[in-house]
Amino acid sequence: MSSLLLFLLPLLVLGRAFALEFRYHDNREIKQYLVQISSSNQDITHLYSIGQSVRGQQLWALALGLSPRRHTVGIPEFKYVANMHGNEVLGRVLLLHLIDDLVRGYRGNETWSLQLLKSTRIHFLPTMNPDGFDAADTDCVYSRGRYNDNGVDLNRNFPDAFAGLRRTRQEEVQLEKEVRAVIGWLRAESFVLSANLHGGALVASYPYDNSNGGSEMVGGASMAPDNDVFVHLAKVYSHNHATMHQGNVCSDSPPFPDGVTNGYQWYPLAGGMQDFNYVWSQCLELTLEVSCCKFPSVDQLPALWAENRKSLLAFIQQVHLGVKGRVFDGSGVPVQDAVVEVKGRRNMCPFKTDQHGEYYRLLLPGNYSFTVTYPGHEVLTETLSVPYGPDGYSAMKHDFLLRRAAATTGDVSAPPTAANPTPPCNYTPRLEGGGATTGPSWAGLSAGLGVVAALRSLIG
Repeated sequence: MSSLLLFLLPLLVLGRAFALEFRYHDNREIKQYLVQISSSNQDITHLYSIGQSVRGQQLWALALGLSPRRHTVGIPEFKYVANMHGNEVLGRVLLLHLIDDLVRGYRGNETWSLQLLKSTRIHFLPTMNPDGFDAADTDCVYSRGRYNDNGVDLNRNFPDAFAGLRRTRQEEVQLEKEVRAVIGWLRAESFVLSANLHGGALVASYPYDNSNGGSEMVGGASMAPDNDVFVHLAKVYSHNHATMHQGNVCSDSPPFPDGVTNGYQWYPLAGGMQDFNYVWSQCLELTLEVSCCKFPSVDQLPALWAENRKSLLAFIQQVHLGVKGRVFDGSGVPVQDAVVEVKGRRNMCPFKTDQHGEYYRLLLPGNYSFTVTYPGHEVLTETLSVPYGPDGYSAMKHDFLLRRAAATTGDVSAPPTAANPTPPCNYTPRLEGGGATTGPSWAGLSAGLGVVAALRSLIG
């Protein structure tokens, strides 16, 4: 405990006067800041590690909300991930200042922060590639530090829905520790909406990033079944940004109408994180390129924060699009793995209820036909009129109540009609040597935070 106290005692001196500077904090300083903000705000924050980097650095994540340590039924899970490429660094700064902004707003009883934290559980991963950051130089263009310590591009290392099954099985054992940690994170939490922050351009990019030349190809773009929602989400970010919506800000990038692009139409890539989130985790994710320079100079940071702040907050609010609710069986018990399909949206892997019996479907306002299937129950089809939810910080709430199938009719729960990706929807990569480690990592840190709180109370 003495070594832990030596680490934590400087934070006591900072106390409530701690101010987050506009500069690049190294990995140790990020940890210190997250510990400090968590120890001072234990009612709305939860600090945990999702795993480790190749060199053994913890991948620290911070959750913000009224129930920060665990999921609450009806409260959607949102995440921001930064610094996936170690030399693309502005995202680290933006997420630290966004955490600081939300906490200060909540403590100051500011309506915008109160509404977000009451309605949403927000997770922040300031650096997915701390090893790469340690190796990075400050060049605007070149890629030193882009890769992890094994020399692997983490945004090309996820299982790919468009790759052949044989290739995926061959590559499964080569998933990097950081990628395994994120996959474990996605299994532990039912994320609804997400964005990963990059640098080197100014554009909001949306799935798909890859294609195998099938029906998803439309006019040079690889279009997801929820393409209308993705385009809306991308425009929410770009149009709330000071300049992104102009589409031609960076001199070395092609023009992007409205500041948005389909990932594949910009350039195809296999093994991307946003496609994995969408296909296998039911989480709609964008890739946000937030600066023309990969490593902007320190004097630009205040202006870049000001340009992105409104967009970052508006994007979180979009987690309240569409419909949410639970599926109950014939006995009134919420059920896991009930398939909740929306007519006209042929998802590769059908959206299913989680362990709480919950579903979330991000949809634009309109009328939609839902079909719910669950073994031993009649197929349920209902048409819902969906309003715009973000302004009220809540998606439309609708529960589906199933009826048991008559014994003489056999199993009338039809199989899902989704297109089949490779690997299949029940594919679960082995995560030995990686994956979420929230329990052990949090347990040790939690004890330290308790010491900080107790000592702070003694010194006033």
